[in-house]
Amino acid sequence: MDIVINIAVFLISAVIFTFVGIVIRKKIAESKMQSAENEAKKILEMANIEAENKKKEEIFKAKEEIMNARKDLDQEIRERRGEVQSQEKRLIQKEENLERKQEVVEKKAKDLENKYYELDQKKLEIEEVLNKQIAELQKISGLSKEEAKKLLLSEMEKQLTGEKASLIRDMESKIKEEAEKNAKEVISYAVQKCAADHTSETTVSIVALPNDDMKGRIIGREGRNIKTLETLTGIDLIIDDTPEAVVISGFDPLRREVAKLALEKLIDDGRIHPAKIEEMVEKAKEEIAKVIKEEGERAVLETGVIGLHPDLIKLIGKLKYRTSYGQNVLNHSIEVSNLARIMAEELGLDPKLARRAGLLHDIGKALDHDMEGTHVEIGVDILKKYKENENVINAVHAHHGDVEPKTMEAVLIQAADAISASRPGARRETLEAYIKRLEQLESIADSFEGVEKSFAIQAGREIRIIVKPEKINDDQMTLMARDIAKKVEAEMEYPGQIKVNVVRETRVIDYAK
Repeated sequence: MDIVINIAVFLISAVIFTFVGIVIRKKIAESKMQSAENEAKKILEMANIEAENKKKEEIFKAKEEIMNARKDLDQEIRERRGEVQSQEKRLIQKEENLERKQEVVEKKAKDLENKYYELDQKKLEIEEVLNKQIAELQKISGLSKEEAKKLLLSEMEKQLTGEKASLIRDMESKIKEEAEKNAKEVISYAVQKCAADHTSETTVSIVALPNDDMKGRIIGREGRNIKTLETLTGIDLIIDDTPEAVVISGFDPLRREVAKLALEKLIDDGRIHPAKIEEMVEKAKEEIAKVIKEEGERAVLETGVIGLHPDLIKLIGKLKYRTSYGQNVLNHSIEVSNLARIMAEELGLDPKLARRAGLLHDIGKALDHDMEGTHVEIGVDILKKYKENENVINAVHAHHGDVEPKTMEAVLIQAADAISASRPGARRETLEAYIKRLEQLESIADSFEGVEKSFAIQAGREIRIIVKPEKINDDQMTLMARDIAKKVEAEMEYPGQIKVNVVRETRVIDYAK
């Protein structure tokens, strides 16, 4: 019972204490909540105060920045305004200057108009005075304006002709005094040292036969042998009534030589038929090729030219079978090389360049039967192909005057070529070509006004011209000789040089009775 009471008391006490504790905790919690609310209010108030202060500070800073920006903007505006004002002042000054200049220009324009007007007036006055003077002069002289002009021009032309002729004579005299002696010495010495043969080698075009029966064997059955030989060599065989001889006719001297050699071999062998003909032609070509190589090497060795391309040496050797007016071109090239070298040594020039250009100057003639163009053009193309020296190419190009010589050695090649071609016995011409050249020379001289008669003398190496003394004076003679020489150079082809000799003679005849 007591236990129950105690338990009940305990439970009641526990309940009471629990309730009291709850009440107390509630009170404590309410007090804490109150204090927390108070604290929160204080914090909010402090935060509001700080936020207000921050706001005020930021506003203040913003105002300061705005004020500073405004000050800077005002300063910039003031500076810009100052610049604008200064530019306005300069523009105003420029406008004032332009106005002043315009006034000056307008004033000058007016002055110029006035001066032009005055000049026109003076020009009219001068023209009137000039016309009066011309009329007075015409009245005094008895000549019209055109007649006076013609008379004046005629007198001036006479005076200028005399002065030109005198100047030409003086210059020619000085040049002759300075150059004639040295040129004669150099050329005579060069010719003297070059001991060249005066006989000209000609290509043989006739093959001797042991008997006339050989002609039928050469022709063959139905002409097959002669046709085979002509086809293989590219030449024509002429078998006529000439006793014990066959004439070989062909434009290419090298082919003619091959045909001659092959025919001689066939005659010696005695067996003549197409197969044998073909064999002998091949042998002849091989022998000719060997001879060409040997002759080219001989020419190079004889002239002392080194470093030539093997193909150029072969082309030089081919010149053995090429002639020009009967003169062997290979011998002529060697001769020109030696002459040019000797003259170059005497004059202190480059002898190596001179002898090289001299040996190669006619190399185009080795191919002028196979290629189109002059031997000069062909030679220049060949030398360019084998990358020869530019000065050598120029000397070859200029040796007939196709281009201007760039070096003194090129001029020596021209001189050596003329010496070799024009020496006695060097070349021959057909009678027809010789007569034609003389007639052309006289025709050129007769074409000039004032020429009475002309004569080609010394085998066409001199033209002697008799002029009419009443039409041609001494001064005009000098100009006429020069003009005729220029026309001969332009219109004719000739070896060496031609002397133009103009003669003026006045004769007075009277009789004593």
